[in-house]
Amino acid sequence: MKPIGLLGGMSWESTAVYYRHLNERMRDLRGGLASAELVVRSFDFARIVALQKKGAWDEAGETLAEAACGLEAAGAKVIIICTNTMHRLAGQVASATTIPLLHIVDATAEKIVAAGYGRPLLLATRYTMEQDFYKGRLKQKYGLDALVPDEADRTIVHDVIFDEICQGTISPQSQATYQRIIEKGAAQGADCVILGCTEIGLLIGNLPTAVPPFDSTLLHADAAFDFALADEAA
Repeated sequence: MKPIGLLGGMSWESTAVYYRHLNERMRDLRGGLASAELVVRSFDFARIVALQKKGAWDEAGETLAEAACGLEAAGAKVIIICTNTMHRLAGQVASATTIPLLHIVDATAEKIVAAGYGRPLLLATRYTMEQDFYKGRLKQKYGLDALVPDEADRTIVHDVIFDEICQGTISPQSQATYQRIIEKGAAQGADCVILGCTEIGLLIGNLPTAVPPFDSTLLHADAAFDFALADEAA
């Protein structure tokens, strides 16, 4: 297995999902004591959030790029950024190393297209829902015309991510609110929903939704796992 480099801690709640999922897949594949070969760089999320709020994206990009170089030096053969929002900086991170970076939009969009959907509702942080780096890639590379909630619901989605899920709180009220927002998106024409923040699956991953969900966290981890084993026999 090629060692996978994880840029994590943004937040650690979802990085733990990546870590568990990758190791569970390896155990399921090979059994016994088998586990995934991983190199992890976990950030203090409070520091990253402060940069986001200031709009200091260049500084944040330099921070992630430096960490990516460290992962490569530690033996990683592929890198994943364990957060949707920080894929705003994917190009800067990818250009800092000589190893591939697997983009979370690609991992998610390929499954949506393969399943025959074309109009996803995007639930994510405000940065991801409102800036073009995510929706633009969905449209330009995959022809997916993403919807986002209205301003009031975008605020709710964003605040629940930072104030609750990233801090370990799973609220039944917030679960119901997200289900309502998805139902509203379906009524407006969405045929599926992207769980486009890596924590959202922790909130609603096992709940019924009005349209099929695509959990970017699990799909991204699966893409990394498959890449890491692509040249090996099981």
